[in-house]
Amino acid sequence: MCGILAVLGCADWSQAKRARVLSCSRRQAPSHCALMMLKHRGPDWCGLYQHEGNFLAQQRLAVVSPLSGDQPLYNEDRTVVVVANGEIYNHKKIRKQFAGKHAFTTGSDCEVIIPMYEEYGENFVDMLDGVFAFVLYDTRSRTYMAARDAIGVNPLYIGRGADGSVWFSSEMKALNEDCVRFDIFPPGHLYSSAAAGFRRWYNPHWFLEQVPDTPYKPLVLREAFEKAVIKRLMTDVPFGVLLSGGLDSSLVASVTKRHLVETEAAKKFGTELHSFVVGLEGSPDLKAAREVADYLGTIHHEFHFTVQDGIDAIEEVIYHDETYDVTTIRASTPMFLMARKIKSLGVKMVLSGEGSDELLGGYLYFHFAPNKEEFHKETCRKVKALHQYDCLRANKATSAWGLEVRVPFLDKEFINVAMSMDPEWKLYDPELGRMEKWVMRKAFDDEEQPYLPKHILYRQKEQFSDGVGYSWIDGLKSFTDQQVTDDMMKNAAQTYPYNTPVNKEAYYYRMIFERLFPQDSARETVPWGPSIACSTPAAIEWVAQWKASNDPSGRLISSHNDSTSSNHANGNGVAVANGHGGAAANGKVNGEVAVAAANGKVNGEVAIAVAV
Repeated sequence: MCGILAVLGCADWSQAKRARVLSCSRRQAPSHCALMMLKHRGPDWCGLYQHEGNFLAQQRLAVVSPLSGDQPLYNEDRTVVVVANGEIYNHKKIRKQFAGKHAFTTGSDCEVIIPMYEEYGENFVDMLDGVFAFVLYDTRSRTYMAARDAIGVNPLYIGRGADGSVWFSSEMKALNEDCVRFDIFPPGHLYSSAAAGFRRWYNPHWFLEQVPDTPYKPLVLREAFEKAVIKRLMTDVPFGVLLSGGLDSSLVASVTKRHLVETEAAKKFGTELHSFVVGLEGSPDLKAAREVADYLGTIHHEFHFTVQDGIDAIEEVIYHDETYDVTTIRASTPMFLMARKIKSLGVKMVLSGEGSDELLGGYLYFHFAPNKEEFHKETCRKVKALHQYDCLRANKATSAWGLEVRVPFLDKEFINVAMSMDPEWKLYDPELGRMEKWVMRKAFDDEEQPYLPKHILYRQKEQFSDGVGYSWIDGLKSFTDQQVTDDMMKNAAQTYPYNTPVNKEAYYYRMIFERLFPQDSARETVPWGPSIACSTPAAIEWVAQWKASNDPSGRLISSHNDSTSSNHANGNGVAVANGHGGAAANGKVNGEVAVAAANGKVNGEVAIAVAV
């Protein structure tokens, strides 16, 4: 991941303005300078271009072609300039297309944006296979365009200066001092100065939320996912795979292990994988991650953190994540701590499992979808919102330490396959032996060349464990209860009339956020509304009792097959124990499904397998 900042149409062309923009790229702590606040995203290089009142700057994290891919990037006569934060996985194919037509000067995968623009104008974005946020300026026409990837894996914001200038930035912290107004740049869109506005370039069939009827084809799903993983092994630096021990990260790790030997990365770094896990001491997921690592043949290492370590990091997490959403902060904190450990080992890139639960209905609340139509609509809503939740968390919590995360489940082609499938196949149905994400499990159930042991492949999605789940979440609640008084909560609506906090934990996070980002525009970028176990507000309507909860965790949802089946039988989907809405199973209190420490999984475990 890199950090980009562009200021177009600035009234001040002076050297002082240039010096300010440049100096702003070299600081990582809160500052009055914009680009300085992005250095953590790209500590390897800083480049700045100026043409009259137009500035394009980039902080680079060098993952592909580290010796020759510095930005900004230019065409042959330097009349077109680009700054980008992205990975273009089909860049070699595009380079061949323009061989003899365009003189490439770097090995950067993002340089292909320039000949694509020169050949197709602004109508090329859908031809890029990858994730990206970029700004392109054409000095000949004095026009510019900006674009963001289909799902919003890479962050981008847009703002307006008091002088009418237009600002683009990877993070809003670079805009909040200089823009009178700023907002999230919508995923799947491009902004054109020539057209004076946005237009959507990503128009998939599923976006209209019409229920598809394509039959489930296991091998088609498997092949699409394997291709998504393989293309993300494009790297010139040591990389890793997040491994929590759950289905999604285990499949990412398994496919990576299986195909690593075929890649250029293997020639540089070898095929041996080192796995790393972080969690609270004694957490059950430490065992789960170790079991998968042993099966895949990785060299395994464990790192532990304490509840106090997490509490101490909360303010930094909110600063980097730029949110006050409770579940995002809970989940980001272990990931933030983990990312620092990974980077200290010389690793710059990891693969992760974000997106599977949204695409396939993997969260346990999907068990209670009333029909396939509602199930499909909820998956559509979840995928559309990923840029404000899991994509934001995975990107910002790791880029805080200059670590890049790649997410194969959010590959454009894999999304097309997964979202074209008749949702009847995705429905939880114990009578047919179908658990959550059964379509993915079945696709990788290979008797001859198994990807994972059966008990791992068919392991039910876990809730937050006692070790990290309740110790971590309850520790946060206990701490925030001490920081926020009852009187403060009584006056919450007066203090925070917009997105009013509904409990003390949310109030505490909001206090920190408002101190760091006091602008109206900042607070309006954060999604809000009732949620159970990561559901959208619309899914709350599925079960009447869910409406009474003010905690976004999953403690109202029973977690294992015995209690879940019972709740389906009585039709309410709610298990109440000791008045707390917890569901007891196997002698433990479970039901914490709202937080994903690393890759959409739960139990607070974060682990990676790295090739070194």
